[in-house]
Amino acid sequence: MDIDVTGVPTRVSTGHLPGAETVEEAISAAVTHALPHTEGAVADYIPTLAAADPETFGVALAEVDGDVHEWGDSRVEFSIQSISKAFVYALVCEELGHATVHERVGVNNTGLPFNSVMALELNDGHPMNPMVNAGALVTTSLVPAPTPARQWDHIRRGLGAFCGRELDVDEQTYRAESRTNGRNRAIAQLLASYGRLDGDAEAVVDVYTRQCSLAVTTRDLAVMGATLADGGVNPVTGQQVVSASVCRDTLAVLASTGLYERSGEWLFEIGLPGKSGVSGGILTVSPGKAGIAAFSPRLDGAGNSVRAQRVTAHLSRSLGLDVFASAASTKEHDLDQH
Repeated sequence: MDIDVTGVPTRVSTGHLPGAETVEEAISAAVTHALPHTEGAVADYIPTLAAADPETFGVALAEVDGDVHEWGDSRVEFSIQSISKAFVYALVCEELGHATVHERVGVNNTGLPFNSVMALELNDGHPMNPMVNAGALVTTSLVPAPTPARQWDHIRRGLGAFCGRELDVDEQTYRAESRTNGRNRAIAQLLASYGRLDGDAEAVVDVYTRQCSLAVTTRDLAVMGATLADGGVNPVTGQQVVSASVCRDTLAVLASTGLYERSGEWLFEIGLPGKSGVSGGILTVSPGKAGIAAFSPRLDGAGNSVRAQRVTAHLSRSLGLDVFASAASTKEHDLDQH
């Protein structure tokens, strides 16, 4: 992960965001930092992704108090892709509980690509975490509903509650992915052969493909992230979508596995839980503060947006979001605390 943030002024987390004017200035500076980066390429294995305008660039930051800051193409729709995994995981944890989902799906990084079959075979068919495709398929199969159609309705409504509006499927993307998702069908069959998958494998893959094809905007993603940041309460609608404990579980998994085999580098450079998608979106969550989203279709070799990574790194430092950053304590400061 080659992200140069030399010269970016670094703040230390204070427990809250700076004022709105400072946030707007930070977003503008982050965009200026990221715009010159035109390396990378759009995903080409799905026709609708291959047709994306590589110059599209949107940024949004949603605060837990409901304020949303936007720049550029923040209202352009794109398919949510793998970012959906985080929110379906949260919905399932809300219904089934911490222990059950932990046992069925796992929480450890595979160190292998997101669609690896080897990771399954090395672990007796047990998925390692819900952010890789095998774990996401199991998570989708666990959605508590009597039929695949009801499972899909539960997912669509649940993700809509996270972003505060009703979501629709990008039908063109769904049809294209349905024609090209042979590897996911193979992973589902392998999971079923190990007795790890609830329900019919083909039906599970279809529901999973639909969830990845939901159309969202950068603003939507930021609000979804802010909901996780605010103990499960959507800061725009005020709806309690999931519990605070489920948000904690989801963010912990994102911190360790959200960027696949690059998750360690992401946490080292950014210091926040995050999730990427091959359409070009990256969502990052600053607990108690905000959801940050960026969308730009050009991807690096690991399938992560080049510009979105740089915007997020800049904002993490300039707004004091890195959960690992601290400053040396002073005697005067210590006395003030007592």
